[in-house]
Amino acid sequence: MIDPDGFRPNVGIVLMHPDGRVFWARRVRRDGWQFPQGGMNTDETPLEAMYRELHEETGLLPEHVAVLGATPGWLRYRLPQRAIRRNDRIVCVGQKQVWFLLKFVGEEAHLRLDLTETPEFDHWRWVDFWYPLEHVVMFKRGVYTSALSHLAKYARQVAGAQAIPQPAIELRARSRRPQRRGPRRAPEAAVRGRDDGGAG
Repeated sequence: MIDPDGFRPNVGIVLMHPDGRVFWARRVRRDGWQFPQGGMNTDETPLEAMYRELHEETGLLPEHVAVLGATPGWLRYRLPQRAIRRNDRIVCVGQKQVWFLLKFVGEEAHLRLDLTETPEFDHWRWVDFWYPLEHVVMFKRGVYTSALSHLAKYARQVAGAQAIPQPAIELRARSRRPQRRGPRRAPEAAVRGRDDGGAG
């Protein structure tokens, strides 16, 4: 399902531990990390699509989470040129998304990445709330910034202002600077908690 502008309706999921950290997962056979997300079927509401994608990608059921908030309207990002499949009858140029913030109320044993024949992720961990803004692939950073900035107010109601501080000014300034050459290592101090999560 692609709209007349070439954007595919999609949902994004920010799964938050009660302490304010968020679920961050590595895509299968790739080195990219991201939040769970997925396309909507024609007969689904965004909420229905969110629960389906949540189960497919993390193994969680509705009773394992509490919905804290959602972004109003659609947030859009464009795919890089190399990712656009121009052989398709209808060309998809990007995604338009509704983002949901969920509080995790289950047990970590409920998190399963291997429930489908084609898992989306092979590894996961809890990271600080703003950590993804600097570590998601570049073409998604604008959407991640908009989504987290909107959802932060709901997150603070659960985890408190100390766990979800305002984004650092220097972080926003760095995102506008030219990218450095060569690989960039993620600061280990930004990642806390479980770092051995996976299918299991």
